[in-house]
Amino acid sequence: MSVCDRYTNNQDDAVEILNDGFLKVFKEIHRYQPAYADVVGSFMGWLRKIMVYTAIDHFRRNQKHRFTADIDNGIIQIASAGEDALDRISYDEIIRSIQKVTPGYRTVFNLFVIEGFSHEEIAEKLDISVGTSKSNLSKARKQLQKILLTEKNISLETLRGQWERKVAR
Repeated sequence: MSVCDRYTNNQDDAVEILNDGFLKVFKEIHRYQPAYADVVGSFMGWLRKIMVYTAIDHFRRNQKHRFTADIDNGIIQIASAGEDALDRISYDEIIRSIQKVTPGYRTVFNLFVIEGFSHEEIAEKLDISVGTSKSNLSKARKQLQKILLTEKNISLETLRGQWERKVAR
């Protein structure tokens, strides 16, 4: 569900993606072959991949809502006063902030930052140009920075390294 939540801004869509994803899992479970010795880890990776692709499919079906936000082009930076930004913001708050980013930008952000796809892979999967992928990532970061600044007075630069460490755990 956490994967599905990152790609939507409401619970109903996340549940729809989750249900569609599990439907695909149940239909294709007979074809599953563990990719490596850790069968549970291999299955979790396979399941995650299906959920990500299902979220992408959901995004494509709802393209009419893409790229509709106005944002400032100004860059906002807040100097860190030594306090760990994650001391002031929880994982759930980060996810809620990501969910507020415009759907088209949020999808590129999730695929690039969280899932580790390249811009070329994102462009192919979303049927957009590589330049559009890069532009949307930049705009997503600016929107997220603005959201975090407004809600928690936290800069994206301060949060980036801490987020990567937390997700890696």
